[in-house]
Amino acid sequence: MLNNLQWTMIVIFVVLAVIHIICFMQDRKHPGEGYPAFRQRLRTWWGMWLILCLATLFNPVVSLLAVMLLSFFALKEYFSMIRSRKSERRLFLWAYLAIPVQFYWILIEWYGMFIVFIPVYVFLFLPLPRMINKGTAGFLRSVSRVQWGLMLMVFGLSHLAYFPFATPPYGAGLVLYLVVLTQLNDIVHYAASSYLGKRKVVPTANPFVTWEGFLCSFAVTSIAAYFLAPVLTPLGSSFGLFAGMLIGLGGFIGSTTVSVLKRDLLIGDDDKAQALRKSYLSLVDGLTYTSPVFFHVTRYFFDFM
Repeated sequence: MLNNLQWTMIVIFVVLAVIHIICFMQDRKHPGEGYPAFRQRLRTWWGMWLILCLATLFNPVVSLLAVMLLSFFALKEYFSMIRSRKSERRLFLWAYLAIPVQFYWILIEWYGMFIVFIPVYVFLFLPLPRMINKGTAGFLRSVSRVQWGLMLMVFGLSHLAYFPFATPPYGAGLVLYLVVLTQLNDIVHYAASSYLGKRKVVPTANPFVTWEGFLCSFAVTSIAAYFLAPVLTPLGSSFGLFAGMLIGLGGFIGSTTVSVLKRDLLIGDDDKAQALRKSYLSLVDGLTYTSPVFFHVTRYFFDFM
């Protein structure tokens, strides 16, 4: 008999399949018309559904490997946006090597090292390869960009992989709850901004980020969290409402931050900016913020974490 997690995955698949069929029929009926940005987001949602399957329907090790690969590709894409000197590329190698180490702490369930490895030890020792025989020009810029990428793409996302290890009975449900709400927040924000949005938050970086979109997505995410909490998680509806508000706010800040970040790094490089619209960063922008926030708030209030 199917459990709540499996039913939820089936419902998400059916909804995405119906939307995909509608878009396909629209393309056949009116070639060249439609909303290309929406189709790009639809592909993003399919990718997130696949990651959800790996993260919730299999054992925790498979979930860990899936999130680790997602972190690697997101960080790799982030580095591809940076105009780097040859002297800076050694830092990229050390940053990549930090990924399996960070996820190893999750595998052995060493929470203390997991929580301080990148913010403390990598932060303190990462500058060394840049300092040795590389001069001082551009030191702060190159080191800070790499550390910023590690914090978002590796440290933030790695919390997704820790849920199944921190609480085996409920981990998969909490991951599904978090990812579904984060993606719902993104979908509602995009739709509301497209049809109702007038006041743009960062018009130079992302025209689809509006205050109207934020208010609509915040309300819908909070309500959905209230009803989904008893179904997918051991959390009550009241705490689910609180968690939904945090996820709505965190997803908005995460998406806006990554949009501004991409815009800043790709100024003057329109071809690369166009290519990166179909990107891993589009999968994880909101999750880089919602994952650590939801993880630590839940861990603070509940003993099962």
